[in-house]
Amino acid sequence: MDPSLPSPPAHPPAVGPGAPAPLSGRARLARRVGSTVSALSRALGRGEGSVIGGEVALRLDRSLAARLAAPMRVALVSGTNGKTTTTTLLAAGLATAAPTATNRTGANLPNGLTFALMTTPDATFAALEVDEGYVPWALRELAPTAVALLNLSRDQLDRLNEVRGTADRWRAALAERRPALVVANADDPLVVWAAGDDTSTSSGVVWVSAGLAWQLDASACPWCESDLVFDDDSWRCDACGRTRPERTLALVDGQLVRVDGSRVALDLALPGRSAMANAAMAFAVIEGLGVPIEPAVAAWRGIRSIEGRYQHVAYEGAELVLHLAKNPAGWADLLDLVAAGTGPLILVLNAQGQDGRDPSWIWDVPFEQLRGRRAVCLGERGTDLAVRADYAGLAVTRVHDLAEAARTAGPGPVDLIANYSAFQQVRAELGRTTAGVVS
Repeated sequence: MDPSLPSPPAHPPAVGPGAPAPLSGRARLARRVGSTVSALSRALGRGEGSVIGGEVALRLDRSLAARLAAPMRVALVSGTNGKTTTTTLLAAGLATAAPTATNRTGANLPNGLTFALMTTPDATFAALEVDEGYVPWALRELAPTAVALLNLSRDQLDRLNEVRGTADRWRAALAERRPALVVANADDPLVVWAAGDDTSTSSGVVWVSAGLAWQLDASACPWCESDLVFDDDSWRCDACGRTRPERTLALVDGQLVRVDGSRVALDLALPGRSAMANAAMAFAVIEGLGVPIEPAVAAWRGIRSIEGRYQHVAYEGAELVLHLAKNPAGWADLLDLVAAGTGPLILVLNAQGQDGRDPSWIWDVPFEQLRGRRAVCLGERGTDLAVRADYAGLAVTRVHDLAEAARTAGPGPVDLIANYSAFQQVRAELGRTTAGVVS
């Protein structure tokens, strides 16, 4: 790593929250009713209850989230991919120092954020993942101490629209309400643009070199719209002279390297480079908030699954390894993870509202790296997926239910990759059967 890297900006040490102002009668009523509705939803088997509970509470008091967050040191996490993993690691690390509220199930809209704050009202910290489109709301309502900006790429284009538009909205929101600590992925030009024009160390940004394997959505310079040049692990614009900011923290061969050359090994139980990148971002927030880093990193060793992801499940004679991939960048990253194998894969694709209705992006995913492997395809858009895999040179079998897919692919371990609604359906089906968690 370049020994001339700048020193990280100084941030105040972690302290406990100030004495919270008493909640108004309206706020107390909203929290109580929301909690009751959430518990009723769980009792009736209608779901985890965080969304409906938070929604009811917000309907009764629109300022409830702001009131609950006021005494906490709030850290937000947003980006197209990696939000849930980064937030899980961040929450686990912060919890080694003080009670921490978090939306562990990934309910990342205002209702889910509000419910997370409701469930741990006396927390010192809050580690909250935020949907990309609601970052302006979260900055305004929750007045966070820190924000981590991971990456930006195509995802649900029928809802979030063009990626540059999301970066512009982040940039405007940060210009208006900027947290004391901004941790940003220096390897993503769109994130650098969103974090602010000034890329010097005086800008107060902790620049983390977390990598950007998917570069197709960041090919144009956000400043002048000329073509960017990506060299090794850096980028530059030859037209306007913009380059990747000097890194405060870099991920190198599974270790984090600080500007002074000191290294921290990331002994994660979670697989893949993306998990390492997520850990790098969480590390920067934890260290920036002044929380002791050694116990925080040690806490990560016990995290082997994130809301079902990476779990090994015995089902219909096969050992399934569950993976979630929601968009082109996520699928490409997971294909890199499983590319070393030779066995069959199960690929599942839906196109529901939470996935985005248009699945044409699968033609950008580099399935060719799996040429010769067997792909068992299912889901609402399993035929589209099968056609794409066939063109990429995979041996394709189209099936119509998970049990048939497992019997066709087994015994495994068999990597199963599914997008958002498909992943939830897979987990629900496994929960209804005699499937057993292997690890």
